[in-house]
Amino acid sequence: MIEYERFLSQSALKSQGSAIRKMGVMAIRPDMISFAPGYPDPVTFAWAEFREIANELLAGGQGSVLQYGPTRGHKPFIEALVELLASRGITATADQVLITTGSQQGLDLAGRVLLDPGDVVLVELPAYTGAISAFRNTEARLAGVRQAPDGIDLDDLRAVVARERAAGHRVRFLYLVPNFQNPTGLLLSREKRRLLLEWAERDDLLIVEDDPYGALYFEDTATGEDTRPIKADDTEGRVIYLSSFSKTLAPGFRVAWITAPEPLIAKLEVLKQTEDLLTPSLDQHIVYEAYRRGILTERLPMLRKFYQDKRTTMQRTLREELGDLVAWPEPKGGFFLWVSLPVRFATDEMLPRAIEERVIYVAGSAFFVDGSGRNTMRLSFSLPSHDRIVEGVRRLAKVVKAEIAGHPAPVEI
Repeated sequence: MIEYERFLSQSALKSQGSAIRKMGVMAIRPDMISFAPGYPDPVTFAWAEFREIANELLAGGQGSVLQYGPTRGHKPFIEALVELLASRGITATADQVLITTGSQQGLDLAGRVLLDPGDVVLVELPAYTGAISAFRNTEARLAGVRQAPDGIDLDDLRAVVARERAAGHRVRFLYLVPNFQNPTGLLLSREKRRLLLEWAERDDLLIVEDDPYGALYFEDTATGEDTRPIKADDTEGRVIYLSSFSKTLAPGFRVAWITAPEPLIAKLEVLKQTEDLLTPSLDQHIVYEAYRRGILTERLPMLRKFYQDKRTTMQRTLREELGDLVAWPEPKGGFFLWVSLPVRFATDEMLPRAIEERVIYVAGSAFFVDGSGRNTMRLSFSLPSHDRIVEGVRRLAKVVKAEIAGHPAPVEI
């Protein structure tokens, strides 16, 4: 038997799998109710419209639909993205846009372009696991910054930068998800967005802004103005902006994009050539046509109401089943509830018992780079039906109550 580990690079030896993807494998069991992966609900997909677009594209004999294309992306699509960005307040040219194969590729490319081994990336506590993995694969150091109810704690941000620089480490950029953050669902305040730009200029750092959920604000608590990207007010070119169609059209198309200053886009494009040459042409054409025909714009109000109602169902059932035994910040958009248990409990240790009850979640520790957060869990309400949300929360409540009963003590959340 060959011991293949001795052939692996140091990067491969240190690489870690995604806790979310591991749970996703288990989610395919029909008897399992999954609150783990942040999947959009397939009932929201524009099936008929996609079918019509695909039939037209594949019947027309247009070679570019199934041919190799520019690494930068399908030119009419890039020009449409410039228009979409303008609707979000972002001024960009076609030379400042690169289409990527999902936002995960964008994170990987950003890490590879900006980081050397030992460099420091600033991330929120907690932070999206896909970004943690992408940046760790460059052998960078990840320094966590605490959150406040209105997003990242600016005082702690300044303290962490000072600490890392005093230790002789090179701090490169801050990564954050300002709109309905994965995993907490928090919305970064408008004032903090302005202050972050001032901070980046003063400390001569970049910001990598990841915005997959900004269009999915809940109209009972937020507006489009609340989700205005940090990039929209970036006058110096300090913000690298990532966004995607995965949560609003369909994730199977794997179509996303990066907006950044031209010198960075040029380097990102070169690295993308080594990864996959280009984002699949057919996917780009379908998404472009869906955008051009107004399908996305027409469906957004429905999507906001659809996920808002699911959030409400999950919150109501949690309150009914667990009362004040758990707590969470109410999300104003996105796909997630971030639930805290009494501090003495560890949700990763509780997970096998949840699986026995046929319900799964993502243990919160996966989202922390400092080893904390063991009493937290991320619950995604986006995929299950309302009935399955109710039943899944009931199953989860049974597990939580049994855990608390087995460890009687004053609770502190």
